[in-house]
Amino acid sequence: MNAAIRAVTRQAIHNGYTVYGIERGFLGIINREIRELGPRDVGGIITSGGTILKTARFPEFKELAMQEKAYSVLQDMGIESLIVIGGDGSMAGAEALSRLGLNTMTIPATIDNDMNGTEYTIGFDTAINTVVDAVGKIRDTSNSHERIAIVEVMGRHAGHIALQSGLACGAEIVIIPEVEISLDAVCNRINESHQMGKEFSIILVAEGTYGGQAVKDYIKSHTYFDPSLTVLGYLQRGGSPSAFDSLLAARMSSAALEAIAKGEKNQILGYIEGRIKAIPYKVACNYKFPLDISQYTLLTTLSR
Repeated sequence: MNAAIRAVTRQAIHNGYTVYGIERGFLGIINREIRELGPRDVGGIITSGGTILKTARFPEFKELAMQEKAYSVLQDMGIESLIVIGGDGSMAGAEALSRLGLNTMTIPATIDNDMNGTEYTIGFDTAINTVVDAVGKIRDTSNSHERIAIVEVMGRHAGHIALQSGLACGAEIVIIPEVEISLDAVCNRINESHQMGKEFSIILVAEGTYGGQAVKDYIKSHTYFDPSLTVLGYLQRGGSPSAFDSLLAARMSSAALEAIAKGEKNQILGYIEGRIKAIPYKVACNYKFPLDISQYTLLTTLSR
């Protein structure tokens, strides 16, 4: 997100706008945690993970009264356009404010890569690289000790991280919400792999499926293997952004400001077929990019 904050701030100032940073998201609007940003305020943050503006969960923003209060605060401050950087919840808040009359634009940023209107979200590529790097280290130990390693990654409702990371690091089995696989089938696959001469195996588990601990316990009780378990957790959310994510943040930020300059309103900036496209909220649901099952088939083939 920092890469996007930097790009929006500097591009907007270059275009003649005054830029304000809102701390802690929609909660920060209510609490008037809003400060003017200059070019030096965003210096050196492009390689930093997270967001200098912080973030906060604020479920109360679903209430119309809170939305109206936020709209009133922004109106009092003379803010004409709001650029929101975040996932589905953030975009829902942006849509709510747009219905009250505020011009909003959403830059999609979530490691889960599961938003309508875009093929890629800021943070997804970085998360994949983090997982691949971690699995590489875990693989060294698994290889040395001839063990099965289970790695639990994020993905409560979508398996993009697990699948893409699995393809990139050569995992033997990937368990994701989109593809049903029994734990008996997992055990059979492990037995087959070791009968074929494999000395170790990597299993990636999306948190929204059985969970890493359940997979470990089942394998241990139904085979002669005793797998190790690593839960990567918030490790996937931090770290310097990948080059792809930094470039995507810059391009989406520039496109958001171009759209505002043209008088366009209430859109998500989507990455579609290599191009950045501004898509109205009301039609973003027509641009769905679910997990590519053919890639799951490919992973299964390559893992044998």
